[in-house]
Amino acid sequence: MAELGVNIDHVATVREARKTNEPDPIWAAAEAELGGADGITFHLREDRRHIHDRDAEILRRTVAVKLNMEMAIAPEIVRIACRIKPDQCTLVPERRQEITTEGGLNVVKYAARVKQVVKRLHDAGAICSAFIEPVPDQIEASAECGFDAIELWTGGYAHARGPRAVRRELRRLAEGIATARRWGLIVHGGHGLTYRNIGPVAAMPGFTEFNIGHSIVSRAVFVGIRQAVREMKDLLILHAPKESP
Repeated sequence: MAELGVNIDHVATVREARKTNEPDPIWAAAEAELGGADGITFHLREDRRHIHDRDAEILRRTVAVKLNMEMAIAPEIVRIACRIKPDQCTLVPERRQEITTEGGLNVVKYAARVKQVVKRLHDAGAICSAFIEPVPDQIEASAECGFDAIELWTGGYAHARGPRAVRRELRRLAEGIATARRWGLIVHGGHGLTYRNIGPVAAMPGFTEFNIGHSIVSRAVFVGIRQAVREMKDLLILHAPKESP
């Protein structure tokens, strides 16, 4: 069964709507752990639109499960990651005008720069993952840059409309997993995954981790973070790939 990483960025987004001190993403992380989260994910953006440096520092001191820092390849953010030493660093694209991360990092285009960042993060003791679209060239470039893992962008599947489009996107993900495994990469998945659509991707052999934020935080408004995480974990268990006899 794939592990569940809970992204707490949207808790910080609510806090920043009033520029106050609540809700605190640190407490959200603790509640997510109590609900069974296998990891806590946060994105320290260059513009600090939700997670702040203070959050990152305290999360490193308090999170007991795997701490996954989503980050751009900007020098300032790389320096912070090397200082706080999260367990995993997931390199993502970052555009100021976007609401959330859309699409994957273009590892092919930025290969030389990405390779240097991966080396620095490895030297700091972090596992390195690339958030990319399920495209063979991007997967191969990620392996060549020294990444340990890739996180396949599941947005194409999440946004697909109609059975034919959904099947097409699931095939793309399956092909991406197969390519990644040939290159010796661990495979994660994330973006746009919800309680309603997690089943088909959770059932795919090869995914070892899903990072989910918005849907869990949205559900938590009604049932609390602890219960919302439990419900998503239950779905991962329910739809986990069946082992061959």
